[in-house]
Amino acid sequence: MYIAIEGVIGVGKTTLARLLQNTFEAEVLLEVFEENPFLSDFYADRARYAFQTQIFFLLSRYHQQNNNVPKILADGKSLIADYTFAKDALFAGINMQGDELDMYHKVHEALGEKIPKPDLIVYLQATTDTLMSRIAFRDRPYERQMERAYIDELNHAYENFFSKPFDHVPVLKIDSNELDIIRNAEHLKQIENRIRSTLGLIPFQQNLPLPEK
Repeated sequence: MYIAIEGVIGVGKTTLARLLQNTFEAEVLLEVFEENPFLSDFYADRARYAFQTQIFFLLSRYHQQNNNVPKILADGKSLIADYTFAKDALFAGINMQGDELDMYHKVHEALGEKIPKPDLIVYLQATTDTLMSRIAFRDRPYERQMERAYIDELNHAYENFFSKPFDHVPVLKIDSNELDIIRNAEHLKQIENRIRSTLGLIPFQQNLPLPEK
């Protein structure tokens, strides 16, 4: 079983992946973003540093997934990741244009053919106000210059990205605005049951109260 958790910056992907690890007896693959040397400069000047930032992320994510995902799945273990390789192109479409974007897409397409697809994508949704609040709360230094307009643009791009069928991979949409999976065990259990129900795993409860969009 391979589950990938997706959503805009600050929505809670990593937290959910870690909290579900024991429940599903899974390995966890977390996105490595702190090592990107262009990230702080990118948030200060997106146009100037977009290409360097995206190419670094693309190659980093490819190496991480190509070196880990096939081996974990071949060993018969379950896996939960806090990102998908495919979503990298979503960011590129916002941050780049022209020849740089064309070159990026060619490299992304070639590398993406080698990456296993998840069995399920859990897409955590939240309003832009909720996202900005969560980003401010965690207070990462390189995110302090992040503009609300950029997060809002990403939010709309994610909604559009997951509004269409996703390469034969089922997408479970969960509205996370009113959820507190850290302090409310019932909220976490509801997400777990939604995942089990979608994948046909047992036990799961019917008619769960989490809203779907």
